[in-house]
Amino acid sequence: MSTLTISLEKVDFLPPTRVTDDTSVLTLKNLVFEPLLKWTDGGVLPALFSSWTHSPDGREWRFVIRDGATFHDGKACAAADIIGFVDGILDAVDTFGMKWSYARYLADAEISAEDDATIVVCNPRPIADILDIFSEFYICRLAPDGQATLGTGPFRVRDFEPKVRAELERVSAKGHPRRIVAIAEPSADKRLSALIDGSVDAALNLERVEGRLDMDPRFQWGKAVNTLSVMCYLNCQQGVFRSPKARLAANHAVDTARIANEIFHGLAVPSSSIVSPFHLGMATSGLSPIAYDLDLARALLAEVEGTRRVKLRTPTHMPERAPEVSRLVAASLEAVGFEVEIEIETDRPEYARQIGRKEMGDMAIFDSSPHSTYRILNDKISSVTRAVWWQGYDDPEAERLVAAANDAVEPDARERAYAACVTYLNSNPPWLYLVHPVDVFAARKDIAGLSIDHKGTLNVA
Repeated sequence: MSTLTISLEKVDFLPPTRVTDDTSVLTLKNLVFEPLLKWTDGGVLPALFSSWTHSPDGREWRFVIRDGATFHDGKACAAADIIGFVDGILDAVDTFGMKWSYARYLADAEISAEDDATIVVCNPRPIADILDIFSEFYICRLAPDGQATLGTGPFRVRDFEPKVRAELERVSAKGHPRRIVAIAEPSADKRLSALIDGSVDAALNLERVEGRLDMDPRFQWGKAVNTLSVMCYLNCQQGVFRSPKARLAANHAVDTARIANEIFHGLAVPSSSIVSPFHLGMATSGLSPIAYDLDLARALLAEVEGTRRVKLRTPTHMPERAPEVSRLVAASLEAVGFEVEIEIETDRPEYARQIGRKEMGDMAIFDSSPHSTYRILNDKISSVTRAVWWQGYDDPEAERLVAAANDAVEPDARERAYAACVTYLNSNPPWLYLVHPVDVFAARKDIAGLSIDHKGTLNVA
């Protein structure tokens, strides 16, 4: 087919300094831009960087730009473009007005150009986790109209109306579709209706329809478990969840399979640790979700001294279905002896800022989205960094394992070291582990080459 029309929840490319995990935006970014490295189930593959090497101690890394990398206006992609892009992110703030964590990760690193095609990263300590970080940077430049739409990817932007519509055309003379039209439609039900009535050829994020999704056999369907974790932060600094036994009791008390089946209508899978099954370390860990066991939960809680009162905070969205999940969690905790009060925050950006300020009550439903195990440990678990999303978890053994993982350099060593981290955090949880959503797209049956990855990105061959 010459033109593929897709319906997305959002149509936007965002400013160059904005990193995102939004599946709609990532779908467009993957078509028009290239990441420095391509993330794939816990590892990375070449992308805009075609190859890389490192010193034996992991303190110095050299990255080579692929031959022929050219922006869509004809400018060759050079090391200075990439360094300028990275510097912009390090100086910027996120959608909630908070400083990006990348600035902390690279605070002591020197990033320089050895020549136009080679970038060198030097750091006082081993920094193999630079691979994870670079996989999140999609290199782009501003077009003459001020929009960040000039990339080096397989499609160039022909027309773009932010939050409404984008028209892309293939750069190469070979391949189909030749043209992609992306249309913004916030409602999942309306995206599905547009596919059914033939207004679009494909629709993404159909897992978000109201009610249970009917996978109509007239269409092809694709789905993938997302790396995002729907979880509850537990306040490890004060209140009942200072106790490791209370945290473990909460995890045994909640039937996460029921959440997946009843609230997410079968389009979710239970979590077993701080990360998804596709993060670095999980393949080796072989973990299963913490068992639903009410008797064990009651026995553990009986050993905890002090209050059983819990304030559970929830937004109205992000994660999806947050109030429904919170109600089930509250009922489950009360069944084993907790006393739960639910507090709802309707301002989602302010909710995130409150969590960053540690104003979380005793527990707060949230989502954890980085594809990097390193980032989640660094931002949310480590009591050494005590970063913005850390909620008071302080465990010497966990910290020892995190430090060892941070120092690992070779891929196999990193996998084993991070496996030890996520395994320990399964038995000594800092959070209430809930589920990973399943992302779903549908398309006309006669369209070939569409797939979805664990980031929830719709890929077009």
